[in-house]
Amino acid sequence: MKAPASDPGRDAIVQRIRAMVDSIPPGRVATYGQVAREAGLPRRARLVGRTLAELPADSRLPWFRVINARGTISPRGGGERRQRNLLRAEGVEVDARGRVDLRRFGWAPRW
Repeated sequence: MKAPASDPGRDAIVQRIRAMVDSIPPGRVATYGQVAREAGLPRRARLVGRTLAELPADSRLPWFRVINARGTISPRGGGERRQRNLLRAEGVEVDARGRVDLRRFGWAPRW
């Protein structure tokens, strides 16, 4: 069976999302909705989440810098501890409940 052809429109959207995530600097976080807005995809936060969930395990994209709108790490089948550790390694304070102070560690792009 032949693999399905890739969808150029979807590929372009995925690339925009990845570019935005890649631009989040170390020590900062952004929300799924913020990444969507900055990528020109308002109200598509879930698409950002799905795109990041589809990343290969060895991806170098800093997916862990993206958290939910409440400032907490979203549950993802056991990856919360890894995300917490990666954020803490960059100096982002994450409390025991997985919460990050968005006012202090939130990313504000300067376009």
